Amino acid sequence: MLSRLRNGAVRVGEAVAGALDRAGVIDRSRLDETMGLAWPRIVTGFAIMSKNTVDLAVIGYAVGVSAVAGLGYAFAFWQLAKFVSIGLAGGTVSLVSQNYGGDERGRAGLVVKQSLIVAALLVAPIVAGYVLGAERLVALVGGEGAALSAGTTYLVVTAPALAFEFFNMIASRTYAGVGDTRTPMVARAGGALLNVVLTVWLVLGAGLGVFGAGLGTAVSIAAVGLVLAWGMTGRSYFGRGASPVPVGRSGPWFDAGLTRQLLRVSAPLVARRVAEGVVVFPLLWIASSFGSATVAALEVGRRVRALLGSFSWGFSIAASTLVGQRLGAGEESLATAYGRDVIALSAVVYVLASAAVILAATPIADVFVDDPAAVGATAAFVVAAAVSAVPLGVDGSITGSLRGAGDTRWPFVASMIGLYAFALPVALVGLVTPLGVGGLYAALVAEKLVPAGLNGYRFRSNRWQAVSRQYRPDAGDVEEEVG
Repeated sequence: MLSRLRNGAVRVGEAVAGALDRAGVIDRSRLDETMGLAWPRIVTGFAIMSKNTVDLAVIGYAVGVSAVAGLGYAFAFWQLAKFVSIGLAGGTVSLVSQNYGGDERGRAGLVVKQSLIVAALLVAPIVAGYVLGAERLVALVGGEGAALSAGTTYLVVTAPALAFEFFNMIASRTYAGVGDTRTPMVARAGGALLNVVLTVWLVLGAGLGVFGAGLGTAVSIAAVGLVLAWGMTGRSYFGRGASPVPVGRSGPWFDAGLTRQLLRVSAPLVARRVAEGVVVFPLLWIASSFGSATVAALEVGRRVRALLGSFSWGFSIAASTLVGQRLGAGEESLATAYGRDVIALSAVVYVLASAAVILAATPIADVFVDDPAAVGATAAFVVAAAVSAVPLGVDGSITGSLRGAGDTRWPFVASMIGLYAFALPVALVGLVTPLGVGGLYAALVAEKLVPAGLNGYRFRSNRWQAVSRQYRPDAGDVEEEVG
């Protein structure tokens, strides 16, 4: 039986690969490499994003809409910090993949050490600020009453786990940079399962409510960090998964040239991610003016989009790794071909996935809220989020390609334009005109659609190839004037 199912799955996969090749979406040989890197990261993305989503669903069932809104406020602060780690990890994968592709493993390992040092310096004040100022922070963006209490509790309990999350992001991207996306997938998936078990037990079994949800999430993130630390030090998991660029006490820990390169590549990524996180706060404040039910609905929509964004985790890191490795080997035309194919594949996947979510919008809303009026409002945000996921997915593959080249400044500017010149103004218009909540729907779409267009223009210009030349193993600290 299992053999027949396996054979059937293989035949379906071959048919799909052939159809995509014939349609000019992606070359069959490049599809195999892309999916080999992408599917474990997609699973990893779902595992990571499911943590907050599970907490939201369980709290919505056990406590109610106000607590869901409170978690939405806390998530905004958590994600702001996490976006810093994603930006730093993005710079890490860019330099690791190019140095590893250029057969400079020692240099790639030193990049990882620089990343860990920078991460420690960044995360310590963030954790302290969140723990000590949680209530004031949540109140600042509109939290009050039960929502304020829930948001404060969740943020205090989960903030210390950010130290592990910073390490987890760097470890995951380091593995991706050397072509191993399965090891972090297994660790992250295991953490997601642990989170589900702990959250359900602590919230529904032990009756600990929001505190239990936060504790389950914090413990599961720490567990993933401990597991990944084993492989990152060069030790294997039953004969597999040892990092080929291990971090150990021996050898140098600091290189000024590499640190400058890391900061130069990472800074625009961090700035872009922080800007994406910051814009959530005025959006939450605007949503709070329409009531806690709207805040909860907005957060559910954002959670759904985050889950859909898991596909982009895979395609983006595949683009970064494959493009970066080809550039590191000096194969610019092949790097372009890989980038184009991954972008086209992501477009097809996102159109299909978003259409499925739109058709199931009301049942999805039912999972998080049970009041009929709240279900309708939440379903509308789910639809808006699914529509916005299409440009999000395409943009993820484009920026992944640019990131593999070390071209991170342009995507930063594109993101700023989308967020602050389009999304936020549209949402504010809804606050002062009859457009109302519709402004928030439009903002969700605009913040992803505008950067996708601008980054697509950058990719077609091929200027990113020139940018990459200053980060290749034989470039040293030489900088090239590129625009």
